Amino acid sequence: MTSPAPAPPAFDARPLVEPVPPGAAHAFVQELKRSGRLPSGSAAVIVFVVVGIVVLFGFGTVAVSLITAVFATIASAMAGSGEAAGFGIVGAFLPVLFIGAIVTVAVVVGVRLARSGEERMYRLDRFARANGMSYVPRFDDPGLPGMIFSLGSSRNATDLVRGERPRFVEFGNHAYTTGSGKNKTTHNWGYVAVKLDVPLPNIVLDATSNNSLFGSNLPASFDKDQRLSLEGDFDRYFDLYCPAGYETDALYLFTPDIMARFIDHAAALDVEIVDDWLFLYSRRQFSTLDPATWAWLFSVVGALLDKFAQWARWRDDRLAHSSPVQDAVVAGIPQTAGAGIPSTAAAQSVPFVAPPQSLRPPPGVAPQGRRLRQRVPWPAIVVIAVFVLFWILSQAGVFGALLGGLFGG
Repeated sequence: MTSPAPAPPAFDARPLVEPVPPGAAHAFVQELKRSGRLPSGSAAVIVFVVVGIVVLFGFGTVAVSLITAVFATIASAMAGSGEAAGFGIVGAFLPVLFIGAIVTVAVVVGVRLARSGEERMYRLDRFARANGMSYVPRFDDPGLPGMIFSLGSSRNATDLVRGERPRFVEFGNHAYTTGSGKNKTTHNWGYVAVKLDVPLPNIVLDATSNNSLFGSNLPASFDKDQRLSLEGDFDRYFDLYCPAGYETDALYLFTPDIMARFIDHAAALDVEIVDDWLFLYSRRQFSTLDPATWAWLFSVVGALLDKFAQWARWRDDRLAHSSPVQDAVVAGIPQTAGAGIPSTAAAQSVPFVAPPQSLRPPPGVAPQGRRLRQRVPWPAIVVIAVFVLFWILSQAGVFGALLGGLFGG
């Protein structure tokens, strides 16, 4: 008699909120560094010191100048009185005391931030262990095939919580930067990555609930002729994009029961299927110390996992025309009807081979279905161009000259 499969561990969020033993978080982070799981924080320290120096000599210099000027004015006004000397002494020492206060505040804030970061990593590691998962503090340039992982520079994923059963699932926060100098922008995302059984066509579900005035909040735009309308209320919650020619395949994958799962549990998230991965995206952090966020994410993944088995049976019929196995079968059966050789004899010349039409295509996606065609976001470009043109004309004094010509005479 076979023993029943062990029940999955119950969701346990206590490590996210329970007290941390004194010194445990710092010791944990030091062990991460010794084992190479966490890069050295020397770079962060250098950045903190440089920023502190800039602030100190920038803001501090201005503040000291103002204080000195105020006390000089007061001392000048009180010239000849006995209190003028006292104000002069206080005015000489007050800038030093002020700079000392700034340094003290900076040190206290830096220490608290460091401790807060250590406690965060400690709690997330204990939370992952309590739920049968593992924790990775940072992974630079993760290289996943999703649309957010190949953009910008300084790409990194942080606070990764990974599970291996019943399939690989990764929760994390991803950041990358675009632009340079004053136009440098950091983009932050939360994501869930789920490993699928087979590669599938590139399909995007763009959630309508998080769109902005200019449309989708996703970093990529897709040709409108790739949008597919599904039955029921699905279009109220998602805009579905699939490669041209794969409409029937998308309908096979998104059956009514699967559409209902996405509507009920993932309507606030953008979804991308690419290669053998499914990604859930949001502009908010996913890997946090908030138990409610984790309970929601676990419920979303749990609701979808048991439906992915249906997708494992999907095959791309287009690969049947380029399958090496089928090409070999076809090559081994001479097409000799015109040469007077009966087809039955031809079939018997290749023993133990099933008829070509019974072969299933191998797992995979034909080249035309692997990636959606992206389009240029013209509305956003037009708006930006208008603002840039307005700024150029205003800097050139065109508007001032125009107004002067209209009202000056």
